[in-house]
Amino acid sequence: MSVARRALLAGSLAAAVSLVGYFEGRELVGYLDPVGIPTICYGHTKTAVVGQTLGPQECERLLREDLGDALAVVDQQLPDAPPMTRAALGSFVYNVGAGAFNSSTLLRKAKAGDWVGACNELPRWVYAKGRQLPGLVNRRAAEREVCLEGLSHGASSDQRSDRATDRPGRALVAVRP
Repeated sequence: MSVARRALLAGSLAAAVSLVGYFEGRELVGYLDPVGIPTICYGHTKTAVVGQTLGPQECERLLREDLGDALAVVDQQLPDAPPMTRAALGSFVYNVGAGAFNSSTLLRKAKAGDWVGACNELPRWVYAKGRQLPGLVNRRAAEREVCLEGLSHGASSDQRSDRATDRPGRALVAVRP
């Protein structure tokens, strides 16, 4: 892997850390999330216990580990994702999990080369246990914006579209080559 590619991947990790950190927030004491899952730090669930306490440095370590796992899932499925699109999808996988991502229409569209369509799938993922959560609405809007921004900077021509639409005749965003 070239030095330039490694630098871009590091940049996408930093962008993903920013997205996840902003939307998850940091809680040093374990709690139940809105759907009842024990959570701590920046949305860490794997080893979280309600009432446990962790320090800021441990939370940072868990965030980087968990996000590394999420980005590995993205890289396995979409190895040519543009760096910022990779960051947005890493944030998404961090939140919904690998299983949901791997069986999603979003992934199917990206693999078919419809990257704009894939990014436009993100706002559909705003429900938890059947309830629309305002925090997820905001997060998915930001992830979509970053996902599309990634396509407009450095993506190959087959990953771009002149217009992104959610139905014929209605442009959502212009993405220029």
